[in-house]
Amino acid sequence: MHEKILVIEDAENLCSLIKLYLAKEDFEVIIANDGVKGLELFKQESPDLVLLDIMLPGLDGWQVCREMRKISQIPIIMITAKGEEFDKVLGLELGADDYVVKPLNFKELIARIRAVLRRYRPVGPDPNKLVFPGLTIDADTYSVTVNKQEITLPPKEFELLYFLANNPNKVFTRQQLLDHVWGFDFAGSTRTVDVHIDRIRKKLQSSNNAAQLSTVWGVGYKLEVINRV
Repeated sequence: MHEKILVIEDAENLCSLIKLYLAKEDFEVIIANDGVKGLELFKQESPDLVLLDIMLPGLDGWQVCREMRKISQIPIIMITAKGEEFDKVLGLELGADDYVVKPLNFKELIARIRAVLRRYRPVGPDPNKLVFPGLTIDADTYSVTVNKQEITLPPKEFELLYFLANNPNKVFTRQQLLDHVWGFDFAGSTRTVDVHIDRIRKKLQSSNNAAQLSTVWGVGYKLEVINRV
């Protein structure tokens, strides 16, 4: 799966160059030329990383960064033309993970992108433990930890969450989830899945984390995971 990079930059020529270099490195690139459109695409596309210019029409980079951090911990690399210490410090304080200074050195840019993505990928060799930024699901102990706080899930809720998390960003129908989690001989209604999803979602939404249960209308459900490859 190609990692998706959202570039929010008003200089179209620079966007074209960034897209060219990142495409050569097998990244999928989405472009927005202003802050409002950038936030819109951020919510729609669930990118793996954002390259965010500071000086933008509409909403500037600082405002965009603040809004993103209200809903997600996805990696953000700020782009600044100034290179001043104040800009770098403010960006990091607002939640950015790194910064690059114009004019861009594209080899350095790619190295920084890869370094930030490595920090946000799931870690840990235990195949029964799924670890994402802010979320850990341990099949050995049937425990779920959200932002270092353990939440309680009954067995079937846990099994459903673990199955979706073990197949991140993949959509399953209600019947498929019944078959995988409850078994092929389960005689209940697919409404059972809806009820369990709703309960899990409420518990996960109590904290800001890297995984969101998403409804794909007319199809089913998926666990939308940031930085999972």
